[in-house]
Amino acid sequence: MSETVLPPLSLLESRVLGVLVEKEQTVPDTYPLTLNALVSGCNQKTSRDPVITASTAELQAALDTLRRHALVIESSGGRAMRYEQNIKRVLGVPAQAVALLAMLALRGPQTAAELRANCARIENFADASSVEGFLHELAERAQGALVVLLPRQPGAREARWAHLLGGPVTPELAAAPRPDGGGESRPNAAQHGTSELLEARLIRLEEEVAQLKAALADVLASRDER
Repeated sequence: MSETVLPPLSLLESRVLGVLVEKEQTVPDTYPLTLNALVSGCNQKTSRDPVITASTAELQAALDTLRRHALVIESSGGRAMRYEQNIKRVLGVPAQAVALLAMLALRGPQTAAELRANCARIENFADASSVEGFLHELAERAQGALVVLLPRQPGAREARWAHLLGGPVTPELAAAPRPDGGGESRPNAAQHGTSELLEARLIRLEEEVAQLKAALADVLASRDER
């Protein structure tokens, strides 16, 4: 197990790690990612909370910090540098825990049930109880907790979990309303299924656009070198 104690990461640094974990499983043909693909993944409008707009320079600075802590590995691939995550080895946690940390970094605080559903594309959990098992391991980690169970919000059935990659959770984040507005109301099964299908299509489209942008950037860089 790793004994590495990391300094708090910024929102963007955590987001970069989340994107690398996600894209490693969802678009393996273009992984490791180029800088352009990372920019697109971090600025993605779906499956992200909060939605951000980061520049290439900001992404490069975040990558430089993550590389210093060995959380990201840089390699030369074709005509552009490529980046891959190294969380499992540095933090000494299993792949399931890496997936949960990534999803929390991408989507913000979530319940165990939400994490199970949202992780489906990158890690398959048998049930919410198995998710909770890995979360409790991360919360009780000897080298320092990586997640925390937030106080249950008024009107909510379950408490949410948050990652601690950026340091202690602020009171504002703990008290922030859920992106869906919270409360007990839920869409019916048909609406839920349609919403998930549309979101999956949007995510896939954004991934394809990111790949096209990255490929175009590689072509332009190659032309400039001639």
